[in-house]
Amino acid sequence: MTQHQSTQTMKPATAAKKLGVHLEATPAEFREGVVSRAELNALQTDPPQWLRDLRRDGPHPRPVVAAKLGVSISGLARGGVTEPLTTEQIEALKEERPEWLERERATQAEVRKEAARLKKRERESGGSGD
Repeated sequence: MTQHQSTQTMKPATAAKKLGVHLEATPAEFREGVVSRAELNALQTDPPQWLRDLRRDGPHPRPVVAAKLGVSISGLARGGVTEPLTTEQIEALKEERPEWLERERATQAEVRKEAARLKKRERESGGSGD
């Protein structure tokens, strides 16, 4: 082993994903550089204004849009949502309640219910080792 520790870095796309923001909406200096683990931690702990604004207003990446709407990423695609959405657009969809959104929310609720049922069955069948 060497005496000094090398700095772990990641591509901006990876850092944006970890931060839950849409890469193309980040400042150029973020997109064009690399992000160290320490820088990522600092961004998470004390986010700069641009990051707070992005998290609040968007545009949001698909995983965030899906979570805010209560559907899966696949459900977004089935509903025709393929682009990042702003918070305002997400709120408008929630108010409009299009048929695809209601259908996907129901599907997601069934998936969660089944996952909980399976988890409970696993616990009851001795999965805990008791």
